[in-house]
Amino acid sequence: MELERRRGRWRRLVAFASLAVASFLVGSLVTTMVDMRLAAQSPAPQASNAALPEAVAVQAPGIGNPYILADIAEQVSPAVVFISATFPQRSGVTRDPFFEFFFGQIPEPERSSAGTGFIISEDGYILTNQHVVGNIGDNQKITVKISTPDFTAEVPARLIGTSYSLDLAVLKIDKPRGLARLPVVKLGDSDRTRPGEWVIAIGNPYGEQYEHTVTVGVVSAKGRQIRVYDRDAGRWRQYQNLLQTDAAINPGNSGGPLVNIAGEVIGINTAVSSQGQNIGFAIPINEAKDVLEDLIAQAGQPQRRPYMGVLLEDIDSRLARYLGLPDTNGALVSTVVSGSPADKAGLRVYDVIRRMGQREIKTAADVISELDRYKPGDEVLLQVFRNGRTVTVVLTLGERPPNS
Repeated sequence: MELERRRGRWRRLVAFASLAVASFLVGSLVTTMVDMRLAAQSPAPQASNAALPEAVAVQAPGIGNPYILADIAEQVSPAVVFISATFPQRSGVTRDPFFEFFFGQIPEPERSSAGTGFIISEDGYILTNQHVVGNIGDNQKITVKISTPDFTAEVPARLIGTSYSLDLAVLKIDKPRGLARLPVVKLGDSDRTRPGEWVIAIGNPYGEQYEHTVTVGVVSAKGRQIRVYDRDAGRWRQYQNLLQTDAAINPGNSGGPLVNIAGEVIGINTAVSSQGQNIGFAIPINEAKDVLEDLIAQAGQPQRRPYMGVLLEDIDSRLARYLGLPDTNGALVSTVVSGSPADKAGLRVYDVIRRMGQREIKTAADVISELDRYKPGDEVLLQVFRNGRTVTVVLTLGERPPNS
C-alpha cells in the first residue's frame, strides 16, 4: 500500500514537470515568432557611421596614392632655382664719429643675399622676391643655379623688373648649353585657394646646402597683413593679402613656390613669423600675374617711383590729445618739401593723413606702402584731419628724385 502511494506521488511530480517544460517551450516558440514578425515589419538598422558628416569620408592626399606628394615635388623641383646676388661696396657708411675722426669713413663690406626662384617660361623668365635680388640700378651680380636630375649649371641672370610694394622681381636667363629645354612651372589660381587645402613649399632654406627642400602643410588662412622691417631700405615693408601656411618656411625659402596638389603654383613664399612656429606667408600668385607684364615691360630700366614730398611720423596718445584726434590712427605730416607735389596740393605741417584712396591710414608706414601702388602722374585722394575737421586733398604724384 505504501509503495502504491509513493508511485502515485512520483507520477504526479513527473506529470507536473512535463507540463512546465511544455509550457516553457510553447512560450518561447510564440515569443520567437512574434519577434520574427516584428523584425520583418521594421526597417533594417543603419550602419553605425551612416549618420556621420560627409567630411569624414574625405581622404588626405596619399591614401590612394602614397607617392602623390613626392610625384608633385619631383615634377616641380627641376624648375625651382637657387639665386644668389652680390652687391658692390658702398662708401661713406661709417656711423661712429670717434672712429671717423681718426680713420675717416670706410666702405661697407661687400653684401650678398640668397634665396629661391622658379622658372615660369621656356624663354627664361624667373619669378622671385624683390628683397632677394634688390633693385634695378644697384649694380648687383645675380647668379642662378639650375638643378635637374641630369643637368646642373650656374648661369648669370638679368634683373628685368621689380615691385617693392609687392616684393616681386622678374629675372631673365638664357638656356645653358647641354640642357634641351628649361623646366617650367604651371601657375594656378590663388583666388580659388581655400583654408585647409594641402600645399607643398619647395626652396633652399639656409642656402645652397639644403637646396630643393620639400615641406608639406595646409593653407592656414587668407588675406593676412604683416609688417617686416627692411634693413637695407631702413623702413617697414607692409604686406597685404598674404596666404598663411604651416608648411615650414625658413630664411632662403624666399621667392620659392607654394604648390597645390595639382602641381600648380598658388603662392610665392615670402616671410616667416618670428613670434610663432609653423607660421609662414606667401604672396598670392594672382597678384604676381596682375603685374607680370608691367614688370617685364620695365626691361631693366629703373622703376619710376611715385613722390609726395613729405616727411611723416606716427601718432602717439600725447600727439593725438594735442591735435584733438579721437584716436592715434593716421600719419602726421612733419615736413613739406617746398615745390613738391604735396606743397602744390596744399598739404601743411601738422596735417594728419587719415585715408589715402580706399585705404584707411593707421601709421606712416601705411602711407609709404600704399604710395608704392601708384605711378608718377597718378592722382590720389587724401582725407586729412586739420584744425579739428576733415578736409579732402587731391594730390598729383611726382617722380621721386634720385637719392631722395
